[in-house]
Amino acid sequence: MQAEPKKSLVGEECEVEIGPVAHGGHCIARTDDGQVLFVRHTLPGERVVARVTEGEEGDRFLRADAVEVLSPSKDRIEAPCPYAGPGRCGGCDWQHAKPGAQRRMKGEVVTEQLQRLAGLTPEDVGWDGTVMPAEGDKLPAGQVPQWRTRVQYAVDADTGRAGLRRHRSHEVEPIDHCLIAAEGVSELGVEKRDWTGMESVEAIAATGSQDRQVILTPRPGARLPLVELDRPVSVMRVEEKDGGVHRVHGRPFVRERADGRTYRVGSGGFWQVHPKAADTLVTAVMQGLLPRKGEMALDLYCGVGLFAGALADRLGDQGAVLGIETGKRAVEDARHNLADFDRVRIEQGKVDVVLPRTGITEVDLIVLDPPRAGAGRKTVAHLASLGARRIAYVACDPAALARDLAYFRDGGYRVRMLRVFDLFPMTSHVECVAILEPAAKGV
Repeated sequence: MQAEPKKSLVGEECEVEIGPVAHGGHCIARTDDGQVLFVRHTLPGERVVARVTEGEEGDRFLRADAVEVLSPSKDRIEAPCPYAGPGRCGGCDWQHAKPGAQRRMKGEVVTEQLQRLAGLTPEDVGWDGTVMPAEGDKLPAGQVPQWRTRVQYAVDADTGRAGLRRHRSHEVEPIDHCLIAAEGVSELGVEKRDWTGMESVEAIAATGSQDRQVILTPRPGARLPLVELDRPVSVMRVEEKDGGVHRVHGRPFVRERADGRTYRVGSGGFWQVHPKAADTLVTAVMQGLLPRKGEMALDLYCGVGLFAGALADRLGDQGAVLGIETGKRAVEDARHNLADFDRVRIEQGKVDVVLPRTGITEVDLIVLDPPRAGAGRKTVAHLASLGARRIAYVACDPAALARDLAYFRDGGYRVRMLRVFDLFPMTSHVECVAILEPAAKGV
């Protein structure tokens, strides 16, 4: 006998008191009957009318938007972006919050994740709870840093207009201008063009060079348009058959600059999105590791070689760095970028597969910058067995970081210090750098 379908609660409204901020850009509330709501577009302490956007009867929690604010927080401002708000663009989480409040809430999320997933307090990890803005980003309320050097525009199939996805939706919010887009992206004029036949248009403005690039993803069977933008630009396309990124015209890469070096980044490969992020993170990692001449280091999930290059510069001619990266094009770029270092080697493959094959049994330093899911128990256990005197863990997700820090603790490592950076203003995201050392040194 089939069970009766659950009743959808989407569209239902209720008046609720907003509780603490939660991981993911929303706050927690409870209805009068105890149902948990994850509510966007609100702030702790407010009283709002919440409209359910996802969920059915019997669900453990529901998602909702605050559609009316009955009692506003002192940290609330009018959103500077005209496309922010319930049912609109999903790119920013905190347009309605003062900048200082955004950083404070991000710190509260990091604190909660560390405590809940690793049983660690800020004191345990040598962190004072501060979330540091990038240089130049400390602006008055109502002003928005133009920081996003890579913007993935979605294209409305009916109109051909470029826009951004609505929250947890494939629907497109057409826009005339993205406030958080870097000047080099905005000056291309992507939003003014007709992109009929395209699924998406990614615009990239390199930091430290004038390189500009767009990556087009056509809809099945569509032909590429003639790309005429307001600034010179290289054009790439994503092939329908293999998903590969191929050159149409111009350079197949952009040149990024960090830590006194130039890095080639090809085919839309990974590079930090905030123009100050690469230098900020290199500085934090190197200050934490304090590399010594002649040491052996690992750079895991190394991308195009940012940290490997910084390490090689500081370890000298007798030092050595092994980088491991899964992406084929990123490995090619890393080898090109670091070709002037005789004692740097870059291997392609998954860290948990390649590292054991190297036969390395001990190292001095480790940098790991894993994907959002984290490194995982198996990889962390292997790293802890190598006896590194210091490990730098770079993380864009505090939940994954907390889980992996618990695994490192099981492997005999403690967190010496943690630094948290607001490299994604107006969103809920942060970047963390944790420096670990053998627990015996902390006794």
